[in-house]
Amino acid sequence: MKKSISATIDLELIKWIDKALQDRKKYRNKSHLIEIALDLLKNQK
Repeated sequence: MKKSISATIDLELIKWIDKALQDRKKYRNKSHLIEIALDLLKNQK
């Protein structure tokens, strides 16, 4: 199950996210990109 959240993000990160989203084959939307990033962070050892 997924739940909507809200977050305040630095403007430079938002610009990076918008640039990364230009590759629609890799990320569907901002939520998808953020979910992948958080999963990678969670799985770091």
